[in-house]
Amino acid sequence: MSTRYSRILAISIISLTGLMITGVALSRLLRPRLPHIELDRSRYPVVGVDLSAHNGIPDFDSLSAYGIDFVYLKASEGEGFRDPSFIRNYAAAKRTGINVGAYHFFRFDCDGRKQAVNLLRAIAGCALDLPVAIDVEESGNPAEAATELISARLDAMVSHIRSSGRKVIIYTNKNGDARFVRGHFDSIEDDDPELWICSFTDPPLNRRQWTLWQHSHRSRIPGVKGFVDLNTFNGDRAAWERWLNNSRNSGFRPAE
Repeated sequence: MSTRYSRILAISIISLTGLMITGVALSRLLRPRLPHIELDRSRYPVVGVDLSAHNGIPDFDSLSAYGIDFVYLKASEGEGFRDPSFIRNYAAAKRTGINVGAYHFFRFDCDGRKQAVNLLRAIAGCALDLPVAIDVEESGNPAEAATELISARLDAMVSHIRSSGRKVIIYTNKNGDARFVRGHFDSIEDDDPELWICSFTDPPLNRRQWTLWQHSHRSRIPGVKGFVDLNTFNGDRAAWERWLNNSRNSGFRPAE
């Protein structure tokens, strides 16, 4: 084999190897991130799900038997929509002893105070165990809405809910936290609302305190048909019980 041929062959092999490495790296970079992370349950022992009418009719006895500690149920959206499954699911979940919370899908194009009124009316008379959750996400909302206007409306909603005595937690992803939540509640006298973060990295956030973590959109749980969102609490069971005791029935008024 000639020296020239050997050099050409070596260069070809090196080039081909480089192309293969680049191809593998690009495929990993461009591959969609699976919306699911398995957690170490010795570190995160508390398990929860969030449900709406889209999940059909859940079997809460099966959820309880599986070990689900809490459930967030969609109650409302925007200024006037009410989830038709909320009252039924609330009663069924309470009967099993699962800790229950309610969430509202926040609309960028609706007045914040009016959204708060809609949510408070939807959950009137409900003895909730968890803080009221406001679901703030860009998906499903107008893309052209200005950040300042959205933040002001969210601020107004949080303030009105708090004035009713209910505690508040905000659900969002990393981008929503940076754009709408972190540092945007200067007009609220108390601390910022607690954070329920949707993230598929571990840890879910760097140098940012969070309370709940939605770490899966692709879980399968006995009692719910199809995929379900899975959540956890940032702490052990002793911390969970302390948080529950501080959150339970805040602002609750029995129905007349």
